[in-house]
Amino acid sequence: MKNLLLALGLTFLSLPLSAQNLQKGDYGYLYCHMSDRGEYTAYAVSRDGYHYTDILGGNAIFDPKEHARIEGGTRDAYITRAYNGKGYLMVTTDMCVAKSHKWDNYGIDLLKSKDLIHWTSVTFDFRKGMSIFCDGATAPSPYKDWSTINRVWAPQIFWDPNYVWPNGDKGGYMVYYSMLNRPEEKYDRMYYSYADKDFRRITTPHLLFDWGYATIDCDINLLSDGKYHMLIKKEGGKPGIYTATSDHLTYGWGEPVDNDYVSFEGRKNCEGSSAFQLIGDSTWRVAYIQYSDQPKHYRICKVDSHLRNFHDPVDIEGVTAPQHGSFMRITKKEYDRLMKLNKKK
Repeated sequence: MKNLLLALGLTFLSLPLSAQNLQKGDYGYLYCHMSDRGEYTAYAVSRDGYHYTDILGGNAIFDPKEHARIEGGTRDAYITRAYNGKGYLMVTTDMCVAKSHKWDNYGIDLLKSKDLIHWTSVTFDFRKGMSIFCDGATAPSPYKDWSTINRVWAPQIFWDPNYVWPNGDKGGYMVYYSMLNRPEEKYDRMYYSYADKDFRRITTPHLLFDWGYATIDCDINLLSDGKYHMLIKKEGGKPGIYTATSDHLTYGWGEPVDNDYVSFEGRKNCEGSSAFQLIGDSTWRVAYIQYSDQPKHYRICKVDSHLRNFHDPVDIEGVTAPQHGSFMRITKKEYDRLMKLNKKK
């Protein structure tokens, strides 16, 4: 028995790690994304990760005005499972360019669901300043004046079991995003907050890194080498989608290798990268929007087990108006539940 337990332990240690967000499901994939037809959140499902079927014809899975209380648009949807497997979480950029006619926004939306269909939410308007953060009375503020905030973009979630709250509770969701306050900083930088297990409170933003130029659209995963790997869009230096690494989640992020990036699109501008693994595969797929094309192309390329060596890009198939979004593996029960929505429309 002792030898068996030792063997099982060694087998467990040799299993490849994926993102620290809970991974579950061996039947298919959910692509949760902003629609290029409007600033709302849409679904598509797939069995192989490349060929998809729209849910509800690519229309909104929920009314964006219900959850985006600042501008009425939910952009850049990122979806994942709750840390304990009980439900689902989503974060979106609260923004509606069609309404504001500018590429500025002021906050983010945190949503949760028990069934992927019905969602509740809270909205954080960063212009209100430190009063919206659960530690706002004691934490140092990154800005002198929050009322001049210009952008809070593309939030994502990473479950951190090691985060400790002031009352001793352990575990929180790192919510990371880019921010810009033009009177106080020269370019978009990556920040992070922590959300509680109930996904209703967040802490004061802290700077994640600053490489001396604008960076947006960050996607962090914990890989089999024990390091955190970040996909990031550089808007300074040599622009493009790159991979950076760190031994620590919230600090130590060195600049990417300058010659390893999404280069095969030439001068076509790319952003909104999202990494996912195919079921049973130790390598990764990286999806992104090629937004300078008309019409735009949403692409999926291959990378190695360390999120490097980008190659073999193809267009996603079957999705109406794909845009910035994220991917989550799903079970047959979840797949069937979503497909039933198509029969009801």
